[in-house]
This record gives sequence, structure tokens and C-alpha cells, in this order.
Amino acid sequence: MNNHSETTAIKKVINDYREGTYKADTKTLQSVFHEKAVMNGYLGPDPLIADPSGFIADIGGSPSMESKGDPYQAEIESIRIEGNVASVILSETGFRGQGVLVDFFHLIKTNGKWQIISKLFTTV
Repeated sequence: MNNHSETTAIKKVINDYREGTYKADTKTLQSVFHEKAVMNGYLGPDPLIADPSGFIADIGGSPSMESKGDPYQAEIESIRIEGNVASVILSETGFRGQGVLVDFFHLIKTNGKWQIISKLFTTV
């Protein structure tokens, strides 16, 4: 794949993450994360060191932001690709109403498929 094709594939992973988060689609969310992914960051002043399973369960266990009419938006700020690894910065607003987050994703391409291998996030 050329760089344009790789960028398109990575954007699809991030778009699936956004849609899965907004629509509380746990199957889609599970598909974007590598089985060995980690998820770490800050929810307000509290650090969270985990894997994505808690996040996915939390999203799936609540009414979707879509059904509640939350003003959720998520914008890709940057993408950098080096071979079979990439980083993406995503800014989220309107998360569950008023939440604002910045996500730093690392992706890895294995067996021809891009997936999120780590998510580092913070509330703003």
C-alpha cells in the first residue's frame, strides 16, 4: 500500500472508533483494538491504567450518546505513519454531553490490518 492507502485505512479505524463510541456499538469498538491493547490516561484528576475492556463495557452499558442527542464530535488533529506503526491525535468534545478529551492513539499493522495497540487520553 502507498502512504495514501495507509492513511485511508488508519482513518477508517479511527472513524470506526468514533462511531462505535457515539453509537455504543461494542462490536465495532472491540474490532478496532488489538487483543493486547492498553488504555491509560486521566479521567479528571484520577489516573486510569487498564486495557480497553472496561471502556467498551462502560460505553455499551449506558444509553448511546446518539440516542441521548449528545453533541459529540471527534476531530483527527494529526496522523503520522512510519512503516507498520502510526500515531493519531484525536480531540473529542461533547463526550456524554460536555466532556472534552484528547486521545493519543498508537496503531500497529499486523497481518495487513491496522488496529489500536494503545490509547493514552486525558480530560481537558
